[in-house]
Amino acid sequence: MAAKLTIGFLGAGKMGTALAKGFISAGLVKPTEVRAFDPIKEAATAFAKETGAKTAKSNLEVAKSCNVLIVAVKPGNVPELLSEIQDSMTPEHLVISIAAGVPIAKFEVGLGASTRVIRVMPNTPALLGASATAYALGKSATAADGELCKKLFSSVGIAFQLKEALLDAVTGLSGSGPAYIYMIIEALSDGGVASGLPRDVATKLAAQTVFGSAKMVLETGMHPGALKDMVTSPGGTTIEGLHELEKGKLRGTLINAVRAATEKSKKLGQA
Repeated sequence: MAAKLTIGFLGAGKMGTALAKGFISAGLVKPTEVRAFDPIKEAATAFAKETGAKTAKSNLEVAKSCNVLIVAVKPGNVPELLSEIQDSMTPEHLVISIAAGVPIAKFEVGLGASTRVIRVMPNTPALLGASATAYALGKSATAADGELCKKLFSSVGIAFQLKEALLDAVTGLSGSGPAYIYMIIEALSDGGVASGLPRDVATKLAAQTVFGSAKMVLETGMHPGALKDMVTSPGGTTIEGLHELEKGKLRGTLINAVRAATEKSKKLGQA
């Protein structure tokens, strides 16, 4: 974008705050170049405190003062938001939505077909700079817009450009995925406690095991199956545990969870 980058958050909850902190920490913008509005006073106050940025009195005020707008409201609040800001849209605006399940077409209808829109699906580990994000460009969004989006969201994790049709699957996998992993960590911890470990030790061991295993996949580039085989000795303890997981249909259950969440994301977009 030729103009100086100014980022406005329409919604200042935990995800919006995490993104703003990431963008500022990466040096992509200064706190003075960030603005936000949230109807919940506590959220707006927390945003300002954690980012050092100013808050506004309305979404319209944010839209008029910033050229990149991050839509960070619940999906059901999007239509009202678009109605509020539609008259303030200019060719200089880039709209980036993280509203789960809401298709680009809704923004192009609500704000005008020429509006530059990017739909993004991050996940909550953005709070720690470890987000898994995917994004898709609208009809009027440019390649430069896509590069800017990648730069912004890479500052809080990793980011991939995909076709919009695949973003519901991203929602089902990495958007909802942290909850699946938290359940796995909790269950592993329970297993440790059942086997005699103190709860605090069991939970830390479980969490570190998940963290280390994920790091191995990302940094070695090896297939998860190959890494699994490296841990699995003939006639050893690991194969006994894997046998129980197969009997419990762990793989099939996780696959079904991703597919179910994907379908729910599609339904949210149709609402």
